[in-house]
Amino acid sequence: MKKITALFVLMVLTTTLFSQTWESNIEQAKSRADKEGKNIILTFSGSDWCIPCMKLEKNIWESQEFVEYSKDHFVLIRADFPKKKGNALSKEQQERNDKLAEIYNQQGLFPLVLVLDKNGKIRGSTGYKNITPKDFIALLHSFESN
Repeated sequence: MKKITALFVLMVLTTTLFSQTWESNIEQAKSRADKEGKNIILTFSGSDWCIPCMKLEKNIWESQEFVEYSKDHFVLIRADFPKKKGNALSKEQQERNDKLAEIYNQQGLFPLVLVLDKNGKIRGSTGYKNITPKDFIALLHSFESN
């Protein structure tokens, strides 16, 4: 029983240590960015149909290196556009994502990663790149000085 309890505690700690919070509301993200002195990463994703989006999620966003870096440097917001009915968003969330797309992703690019300042001004953009998390972080960091 002690082994099971220890394993459970380890799993919870690992999940907590290597997880990040993604906002779903741009106004909350801006407020947090202003309060914490951070820039914003806004990513447009098709989580259940876009292969590069899935690679970005797995190889970059979920990497230990990015999770640790992002805690101190970015407020994260995801605008997801799933296609499968089982993954459908709430009407309210879909409307927020559609509004974000009207402002920031008029071309409908997926994935699209934007670095925004605390006011929502675009500092730089990229898509998925098959590079290491360290190199992706360096790319994002280069937008911060723009």
